[in-house]
Amino acid sequence: MRICLLLFCSCLSFSAWAASPEQDPEAIRAQLQDYYFDAARRGDVPMLDTFIESGYSLDTRDDKGYTALILAAYHGQAPAVERLLAAGADACAQDQRGNTALMGAIFKGELQIARRLMATDCSPDQRNGAGQTAAMYAGLFKRQELLDALKAKGADLNAEDPLGNSAARLASGEIRTAAPR
Repeated sequence: MRICLLLFCSCLSFSAWAASPEQDPEAIRAQLQDYYFDAARRGDVPMLDTFIESGYSLDTRDDKGYTALILAAYHGQAPAVERLLAAGADACAQDQRGNTALMGAIFKGELQIARRLMATDCSPDQRNGAGQTAAMYAGLFKRQELLDALKAKGADLNAEDPLGNSAARLASGEIRTAAPR
């Protein structure tokens, strides 16, 4: 399977393949993308290696904006996260809601993966679409060790989201929500 996929990926780079009347290039690309994201979810490092070796774009996104790194982190696939990072995947990439692989790892309680992602060059105060930071996730889910590590990396634990929540407040159990209408 791995050799077939490698050949399949390589063939996509040839214009003759894309011009073939019996093959729909978009359907082929969509199927490849599905294989790629499935490999990340399952932690199939040999399959990810095949994509990496063939020059597949590591930061390809699905319809929700997820990258393979975001999916691997969320699904607790530490070896896949490591391999994707080593190959140059963007640790700072955000999905359509602005969430990062680090936010997903914190949410899911994947502490080893979260620590690895914190070692990248991403800003510790990167915000999602709701104005939340990784530190706010760490505070909300009582991940004190990660909250301390984010603080050591320079995260502002007093930065607030639009509702007035901060990592420090969330860690102490204070959660501000929108007023009922």
